[in-house]
Amino acid sequence: MPQSTAPPKSTCTFSVERRGGRSEAGALSLERALKETPGVHEADVSFRTGDVRITYDSRSVTSDELEALIRGHRVSIRDESEAEDGVSTRAELRRESAFVGLALLGMVTGVATGWLDGPQLLAWGGYAVAYVFGGWYGLKGAMETLRHRRVDIDLLMIVAALGALSIGAPFEGAMLLFLFSLSNALQHYAIGRSRRAIKSLVEMRPDEAQVLRDGEEVTTPIDEVAVGDVFVVRPGDRIPLDGVVEAGESTVDQSSLTGESAPVSKAPGDEVFGGTINESGSLEIEVTRQAHESAITRLITMVEEAQSEKAPTQRLIDRLEQPYVLGVFGLTVAAIAIPLALGGEFSSTFYRAMTLMVAASPCAVIISTPAAVLSAIASGGRQGVLFKGGEHVEAAANIDAVAFDKTGTLTQGDTQLTDVEVRDPETASLSENDLLALAAAVQARSEHHLARATVSAAAERTLDVADARGFQAVAGKGVRATVGDATVHIGNRSYFGTVLENASIEGYERGRKRLESLEAEGKTSVLVAREAADGVRVLGWLGFTDTLRPGAAEMVADLRALGVEQIVMLTGDNERVAKRIADEVGIDDYRAELLPEEKVATIEDLVEQHETVTMVGDGVNDAPALATATLGIAMGGAGTDVALETADVVLMGDDLSKIPYVLRLGRRTRRTLSVNLAIAFGAIALMVGAILLRGIPLPLAVVGHEGSTVVVSLNGLRLLGFRE
Repeated sequence: MPQSTAPPKSTCTFSVERRGGRSEAGALSLERALKETPGVHEADVSFRTGDVRITYDSRSVTSDELEALIRGHRVSIRDESEAEDGVSTRAELRRESAFVGLALLGMVTGVATGWLDGPQLLAWGGYAVAYVFGGWYGLKGAMETLRHRRVDIDLLMIVAALGALSIGAPFEGAMLLFLFSLSNALQHYAIGRSRRAIKSLVEMRPDEAQVLRDGEEVTTPIDEVAVGDVFVVRPGDRIPLDGVVEAGESTVDQSSLTGESAPVSKAPGDEVFGGTINESGSLEIEVTRQAHESAITRLITMVEEAQSEKAPTQRLIDRLEQPYVLGVFGLTVAAIAIPLALGGEFSSTFYRAMTLMVAASPCAVIISTPAAVLSAIASGGRQGVLFKGGEHVEAAANIDAVAFDKTGTLTQGDTQLTDVEVRDPETASLSENDLLALAAAVQARSEHHLARATVSAAAERTLDVADARGFQAVAGKGVRATVGDATVHIGNRSYFGTVLENASIEGYERGRKRLESLEAEGKTSVLVAREAADGVRVLGWLGFTDTLRPGAAEMVADLRALGVEQIVMLTGDNERVAKRIADEVGIDDYRAELLPEEKVATIEDLVEQHETVTMVGDGVNDAPALATATLGIAMGGAGTDVALETADVVLMGDDLSKIPYVLRLGRRTRRTLSVNLAIAFGAIALMVGAILLRGIPLPLAVVGHEGSTVVVSLNGLRLLGFRE
């Protein structure tokens, strides 16, 4: 069998020093250099958020080489402790705030001295302080960008301030730099707050667990707790690690992780998550995942990665920044040259050109997208909805059709074995328990939900299950393995009609009719047959049933109310089972007996019809369809690792009501982006028109320019509070 030639992909994320100013020109330069490095598949760089995320081929380039390349661009990399605890972020914000305060003090000193006819030296000293501290971060960013032979907004602001100073208007220049630094600090606060909403999750994870060792509780760091250990949690304590309740009953507040508003009852056998709060009773919990694999760690990692990936609107704006800034410089030069050529006065002409430069600068445009998208990602994270990038937030706004996997998504996924029947119990040499033990031996190696139900039923009956050899699975049809000296086949009618189509199967006709009668009851059913030297004999059959997830019907109705044009259910189950579930949920369109590749073909057809399609699933066989859809949504609790890796959005709490929430959040984000861009471009158009037609003073242009920047930042921040 040919081996896959796809190159292995690794991912690394660096926390870098955030830079003053609103430009991403330097980030784009580094991003381009990383993408041109052999072995790098993707690179996302943002100096605003301080993240560099790289997907690469570890055979061609190492993370150490990538780190060296980043440092070669004079970008400081922060250590992990600083990045995690936010010390660096708070220090940066305090430093920026101090610079803003000094810039304000200098400007006020200069103005007050002039009004009071004070010493000229004091006035100019005050303005000098305002220029130095107000323009420090802007100048630093502009020089770094110029080093890469690019221009940006920071340079526009510095040139405008120096231009005002050159024509004897130091107050206007000082005011520009003060407001520029103030709005810059406010933007960093807005973005930092959206990040801190996720960083605070780290604080929900206790550092220690009370582990039972020889009947006694031992305080143990969570990194030293192994899978299989049992720890104790008392009322009011945070649960330190993911696990399954072994003893005790309680209610657990999972709102911080899954977004559920009400506490959830927990009893032996129920799963619990690290970081959630135990409320009413003591619990003994067996660890199922180590600290670095826990749900809360996975949540933090996914959202951190999502915040480093830019939305399409942001990418477009970042690409247009360079030509736009050059255009503003060209407009400014024209605003100076043309009037002077026509005999205009230099001082008034130059003043007007500087005013025009400030008014036309796209600061509000540049910051409008990240302020909104990062807030949306953080808001979703608080509700247990993980977007893996800004582009997926925007994609959620345009969904026209939704496709659901059935088992584990619309249904609970805890399929129960309901029927175990031997074909000829009077003459057969095996009992129901023997048949079940034989089926469990074959299916013990399968991850399919029917196989899990079979194995669980055998365990409940405490049956002795033999070891199987040579296990093979035929996707969507059945499995086979050797038990003892015979091959055992377990599958649906399609399996026996194709895999064993050339074989003479004793008892098949009777088994087929019994499967039809079980399916008429809304059950999924399979035949169990044994192949030996004398041929293939049907031994019996198994029947399974599943139940709907709570709120499935209400969720479908909610999607229809949102205007989703088509809702379809996809399943590998038979037609009768599919129809029963579809009728209960309220879905008119369903496709049954689908193989994984047929699910993909169905999604491709839906994309052709609607362009934007969401696929919701949880299993390995859903992964190709999740990747094909415009937006793939995976059930985080019940989902397989493959589905979680493939999906664009993960529902940590398996709460179906969060699917309409995803669409609503996407639409609200799109509206916010539209409003922000309208404010930003509207302010520019209004001020430029007023300057060209009527003439407005530079201070008014400064207030309008920086004011619109602050407004779009705060408007984007409102998404942090988005709820259903």
